[in-house]
Amino acid sequence: MEFKFQKYHGTGNDFILINDESEKFPIDNSDRIRSLCDRKFGIGADGLIVIRNHDRFDFEMFYFNSDGKQGSLCGNGSRCALAFGVENGLIKNEVVFKAIDGVHKAKANSNNIFSLSIKNVKTIEHDDNALFLDTGSPHYVELVESLDDINVRAKGSLIRNGDRYKKEGVNVNFIEIIGPDHIKIRTYERGVEDETLSCGTGAVASSIAIHFLQLTKFNKLKVETLGGILEVEFKFTPGIYKDIYLKGPAKKIFSGEIKW
Repeated sequence: MEFKFQKYHGTGNDFILINDESEKFPIDNSDRIRSLCDRKFGIGADGLIVIRNHDRFDFEMFYFNSDGKQGSLCGNGSRCALAFGVENGLIKNEVVFKAIDGVHKAKANSNNIFSLSIKNVKTIEHDDNALFLDTGSPHYVELVESLDDINVRAKGSLIRNGDRYKKEGVNVNFIEIIGPDHIKIRTYERGVEDETLSCGTGAVASSIAIHFLQLTKFNKLKVETLGGILEVEFKFTPGIYKDIYLKGPAKKIFSGEIKW
């Protein structure tokens, strides 16, 4: 089999993207997907994204973690999918597409900046210094004084594989507050089972978390990740966070062909 691919990244969170209009790519072959994402024996990526046509929406996105398993919503990956579609003439600048968690709006802005709508957040669990919420993917969020003092891989793995989250898995985010509308985060991602340079849905979860804790009054926050800057905006009314948008860059790295 032979497929053309392009590799993109959103603030260092990198993905293999494939236009699969023919629906021939083996999305049920987790071993194949895992091997393509392998950084030593494959192309190398945090995940793989397959784009297919949809009869009601502009496209449908299938996202797979680097372990080969289909994942929940990927915020950075969704923005990369939009960039891929626009730059290859597959879609227009504003789209409505389907992902595993439902329907999303996305828009291509200037200077390689892309925005993505995120589903409403109604339920936030608060336990001591940590919160749990779902922003299309499940997130554990913990506030720390200094990110530099955290071993993200070790502590993140411990939480992700603890009794509470082991079965379904969870993404683990550590937040440091830099200013009234500025936070830094580092994230351990399930499915990658390591720290990544950025996590889009984690940036959203972390922004909502500090607002929920009344540590900021702002509804637009700058989120600093290891791979770059993201922006999160939302509206809050009692009991619900809505009109949530994740905004940030998405850039093509290279393209090639896969043969096996």
